[in-house]
Amino acid sequence: MFHSDVGVPFQLPVLEAGFTADEIEELLSLLPSEESVSPNSGSEGSNRAVYSMDEKKQRRMISNRESARRSRWRKKRHLENLTEELNQLKVENQELKNRLSWVLNKSHVVLRENERLTSEFVALWGRLFELNQISAAMQSQ
Repeated sequence: MFHSDVGVPFQLPVLEAGFTADEIEELLSLLPSEESVSPNSGSEGSNRAVYSMDEKKQRRMISNRESARRSRWRKKRHLENLTEELNQLKVENQELKNRLSWVLNKSHVVLRENERLTSEFVALWGRLFELNQISAAMQSQ
């Protein structure tokens, strides 16, 4: 598909620029068309002054519309960027939650193992104490 309003034809979409066909069409609509160029007026001076004021008003209205269109386009792009960032942050947040859950599970496993080893240590220490007492009693006889 070729765009005929511009002097340089191109094929849509222009992938090198990173724009979609709709975005390119919207950008092209921001360019002044040949119809917006006013023809030279060959009328009398008084009509020319009125025409000049109308022309200024028309130009200002077109300029305001184009400015509003650009503003809406920038706002749309900004919203899309924020939405993309939000989605990336949600994914990162979920990954961090998963890692935290894994670390907490490992921590509980280590704590239970520590409790078991401490209990075993106390039992063995008690058994060693008993054996020392028996050994001492046997040596004193």
